[in-house]
Amino acid sequence: MKTTFYGHATVGLEIGGKSLLFDPYITPNPLAKHIDINSLKPDYILISHGHGDHVADLEAIQKNSGAKVICIAEIAGWLGNKGISNAHGMNIGGGFNFDFGHVKMVYALHSSSMPDGSYGGTPAGFVITAKDKKIYYAGDTALTYDMKLLADEDIDWAILPIGDNYTMGVDDAIKATDFINCKNIIGIHYDTFPAIKIDKEAVREKFIKAGINIQLPEIGESIDI
Repeated sequence: MKTTFYGHATVGLEIGGKSLLFDPYITPNPLAKHIDINSLKPDYILISHGHGDHVADLEAIQKNSGAKVICIAEIAGWLGNKGISNAHGMNIGGGFNFDFGHVKMVYALHSSSMPDGSYGGTPAGFVITAKDKKIYYAGDTALTYDMKLLADEDIDWAILPIGDNYTMGVDDAIKATDFINCKNIIGIHYDTFPAIKIDKEAVREKFIKAGINIQLPEIGESIDI
């Protein structure tokens, strides 16, 4: 299983010949200017919530790839109004078996609206079960006790926001690793804007001191998980 970081909260995941892409926000991100979205042909696009910094490239990539979009039901409806019918709407606590594995939609403590101001439903995260591994993509979230519900999921890797201001910061993300009982972490949602700029070396030291395997890949870098 391979994951690729495309900047901000945009992550690719390769599972058994299928390609997943989470929260595509690439073309407006100057840090990701070397990433060509036309080269991205995911089979599935997973959307955690409707904010512009998570859906900016959703329509373009979906139309270019024909990907099925997995999202909260309200976003599926919003896409339908834009002529994109290849969407699978879900809701918090629900799960579904796709051809790459199982997806469970879990709660994220955040806000959500679409770029045009319409209602974006409840923010979400995803637990992906495939190839005998479980991956938790937290989306944009604060630290919440609901994460403790994931402690028995035997999560192998968690993709957590660490930039603070709009989401959890480093200290709360470290607490979250205890809540979800997972010590293999990929950090996201940092450096894109001045308010979420981090000192990567200081962040690494904090996680390592807490006994956590933290990965902060460069934009465009892939790692095996």
